[in-house]
Amino acid sequence: MLVGCESTGGKQASMDSQQSSVAAEIDREVDIALAQLFQTTPEARDLAARAKGILVFPHILKAGFIAGAQYGKGAMRKGRTTAGYYNIVAASYGLQAGVQSFSYAMFFMNDEALNYLENSSGFEVGIGPSVVVVDAGVARTLTSTTLKDDVYAFIYGQHGLMAGLGLQGSKITRINP
Repeated sequence: MLVGCESTGGKQASMDSQQSSVAAEIDREVDIALAQLFQTTPEARDLAARAKGILVFPHILKAGFIAGAQYGKGAMRKGRTTAGYYNIVAASYGLQAGVQSFSYAMFFMNDEALNYLENSSGFEVGIGPSVVVVDAGVARTLTSTTLKDDVYAFIYGQHGLMAGLGLQGSKITRINP
């Protein structure tokens, strides 16, 4: 009976080790993705200095043929500290075909938006705090007087090709890797 208890403890230690290595890998990928964003869009660094938190998904994979899906794992950063891990899932339907990967960073600008993410059972983009997708033109015009929205999102590092139109809703949920 004692052997069985030791075996269970060993399995738990192994699971904890696997979880911590997954979390460490997500953290490493988030560091790389943020460095890439700051290098290609210097305005994002200024936005980061004002943000209450930054939710970064280093690798989101999107694929579809008529029906499509996307998935990725990421981490919430408050300053240089990881405050939690999340996944993003979306399904879409419409005229679409292809495979694409990209990175996604969401800058939470106020406590209300951040609390909504942290306290909800799933943050659905388009429901709750306002999310503004930032392109190169918008990024150049962001100043302390123009920052009025709850969340600013950057999509960057695209690879592959995804063509078509589809209806899509993304849901972000806290995970324990």
